[in-house]
Amino acid sequence: MRSLSLIFLLTLSLFSTELKIASYNVENLFDMVNNGTEYDEYKPKKHNWTRTTLNKKLLNISEVICDVNADMIGLQEIENENTLKRLQSSLRSAGCFYKYSAITHKKHSAIQVAFLSKLPIINAKEIEVNKKLKYRNILEVKVMIEHRPLYLFVNHWTSKRSAESKRMLSAKVLKKRLKSLPKGRDYILLGDFNSDYNEYKHMEVKHNDTQGKTGINNILETVVAHRLVHKKDINLKRNLHYNLWLELPNFQRWSHNYYGKKQALDSIILPSSMFDGKGIDYVNNSFKVFKPSYLFHKKGYINRWQFKRKRHVGKGYSDHLPIVATFSTKAFLSSSSSMLRKDVKIEKLYKNKLDASVLLKNIKVIFKSSYHAIVKQSKNGRAIFVYGADGLEQGKAYDILVKESKVYHGLHEIVNFSIVNSYGKRAIDKLFYKGNLDFSNRKLENEVFRNINGVYRNNSFYIEGKAYKIYFKKKSFRPKNGSKLKLHRVQIGYYDAMQLVVWDAKDFTIVE
Repeated sequence: MRSLSLIFLLTLSLFSTELKIASYNVENLFDMVNNGTEYDEYKPKKHNWTRTTLNKKLLNISEVICDVNADMIGLQEIENENTLKRLQSSLRSAGCFYKYSAITHKKHSAIQVAFLSKLPIINAKEIEVNKKLKYRNILEVKVMIEHRPLYLFVNHWTSKRSAESKRMLSAKVLKKRLKSLPKGRDYILLGDFNSDYNEYKHMEVKHNDTQGKTGINNILETVVAHRLVHKKDINLKRNLHYNLWLELPNFQRWSHNYYGKKQALDSIILPSSMFDGKGIDYVNNSFKVFKPSYLFHKKGYINRWQFKRKRHVGKGYSDHLPIVATFSTKAFLSSSSSMLRKDVKIEKLYKNKLDASVLLKNIKVIFKSSYHAIVKQSKNGRAIFVYGADGLEQGKAYDILVKESKVYHGLHEIVNFSIVNSYGKRAIDKLFYKGNLDFSNRKLENEVFRNINGVYRNNSFYIEGKAYKIYFKKKSFRPKNGSKLKLHRVQIGYYDAMQLVVWDAKDFTIVE
């Protein structure tokens, strides 16, 4: 085994090294030893927590880790070192060899963070956040990649049942340690941060005891000038960090789904040194969520470990999905600028399928509802729908890089973009459509009409006796048949046919 390790390391030194690194919250992996710190449902022989159900849980988690096939993986919610060793044994039985491991040892804590590696671990230590149980220790691991150190920090911050100040403390302690590293040192922050990648934008009031500041965004500095840090910003100053969730289309940015609320609680976060062409760098656009079909129920929700009627069923995996990214000793390569068409008009997105990223300059946001928007460049130009319009604000202008667009049941929409420039507020009144409502004219798709009067009846909106199909985004504010309405703003949408789309209750008034 020793000679095989030497051959492996020699091979790495002769060629560029490529590493796959992952993070996975395995959801409460406990052993069968009663240490007195277990959650009640995981106390041995209670609630059907037996060797049989434990072995099933180990087998299922091993299946996921083997399929991810990472070289190194950070784990959350491992009970203790004994449990980690049992997982390593289960992985070996499944044909996955993680010879090296490390785990925290927070006293009296029910769960720890851990790390598995196919490469030797040079050093591992714990960063204590606070002696109180609600604060889990951060695990720091050091490995060598072609004679250059790489540090990995495995996190599991306080849950969202607590206020943001608890997560802020973990962030501050982590940042203090990062500042002590030599300048330019390669490191990776990963784990379950119990924070969305853009937590600062939608933190719940009940959590906000920090005046809107968040640990993941403000302390770790994944925001700059009140917006998320992008790759082009990363070298502005030393302490900025880039969250790899920005690699994915907005609607794919989630690893946890709690009763339909999708969040990116797990993250891989990088400093500028992972983009500098020295040592090991991030492989552009390699970040992904691991989501094979077996991790989902037929209804679409995550196939978590099942605990029903106070008994372990012996089925399921975790309530989180693994995330994974690739790194290489080859220098970081951004998307080729030769593949970028500049100053493209929105009309282009209606004519051709994108084979490269395109730049839309000076788009104005004429409509915003929840996480979606409609943008337009000029009075006589086309409008287009933006699915997952994070960062865009109604009434403001931007340059955006469109990475992906698609047609959904006939509706043209942007599904992946990044903001290149922001120009602040702009007048948008002249950008609303003021012509005739004509469903035979497909060029009206995604236009926004204002101040239309008519009658609602049987899913249609009647204007001077002519019926137009209408759709209300929520049944709760659908009016009664025969109601006279004034539509203050309405999208000309498309779902297998042209239709009016009312997004919010405030977008219409019942006149009679």
